[in-house]
Amino acid sequence: MISIRSSLTELERSHQIRATVLDCYVRAIRNIAHYAVDLDHELTGSHRKYLETLATEVATDAPEVVAESRATLRGLLRDYRDKASQHLAILRDNLAGTARALQEILDSLAQADGDHEKDLHAALGKLRQVAAAPCNAALGTVITAVANSIEISLEQVRKQHQLTTSQFLVEIHMLHKRIDTLEAAASINEATRFATREELSERIRATPAGQYCLLLVGARGLRRAEVQFGKDAGEELLGAFAKRLRNSLPTSAVIARWGPEDFAAMLVAKKSEAMVSAKWITEHLSGAYSCLNSGRTVRPALQITVGVIDTGAQDLAERIIERIGLFLIGQV
Repeated sequence: MISIRSSLTELERSHQIRATVLDCYVRAIRNIAHYAVDLDHELTGSHRKYLETLATEVATDAPEVVAESRATLRGLLRDYRDKASQHLAILRDNLAGTARALQEILDSLAQADGDHEKDLHAALGKLRQVAAAPCNAALGTVITAVANSIEISLEQVRKQHQLTTSQFLVEIHMLHKRIDTLEAAASINEATRFATREELSERIRATPAGQYCLLLVGARGLRRAEVQFGKDAGEELLGAFAKRLRNSLPTSAVIARWGPEDFAAMLVAKKSEAMVSAKWITEHLSGAYSCLNSGRTVRPALQITVGVIDTGAQDLAERIIERIGLFLIGQV
């Protein structure tokens, strides 16, 4: 009897702990939604809605829902981070344009001030010469007074322009600081930006053969994911694959997107070293990826094929470029 009571007490305690943990998890999801930084009404609004929906589903305490929520929550946070980065990049460009416009206005003001000031001072000099002439003795006092009044007004205008210029300089300085902050925030995806096919081709033409080898990657499933789950999910899958591919290769590697599902990387390495990387990429980048589709986790899969092209000192650049195309076509 004592044993049964003890077991029931432990069971109740376990249920209580589980309920408390679940409540904390649900509250954490809702807090993430509540404290999300407001960047854009539509962007932040949809993010909060998806998080609230997830919290409601997790609160049902269905084991499969709770288990799946881990990937969904991670995907929602990653998606918001990436979209926030794009939003900040747009703000950065707008601020940079504003700073340029202010600088142009400032330069124009400085140029105009210099020209007008010279003309006005020259005109004042002529007025004083006229006032000093013996034949204009009667009008000399009046003309001198007018010249002095104009000079005082000119000095006031000059000071006002100096104040405006100072305000512009402060504004430009603040804009540049803001641009620097936004550039740092927008640099999150910088590491996954690939060169174009043309850029890699030019790099191959400019680099002596024999000093590098090429690692070629076919990622089958990128187009299928976009068709099956939509453009946003397809772009997220591409971003996740791009990051993994970048992290799988040396930082010195030049990686290009050769085609919709084809990638080529120039490695300053021996073929044996490139083969090790090729094997690792094949084993670890193939399979299902967690992506979001209207706030729900979907798992599109990629089939990765990798090959290595070694280059010799006698190989012509155009022939190397042709071999890239031949290999990747063979992976279709």
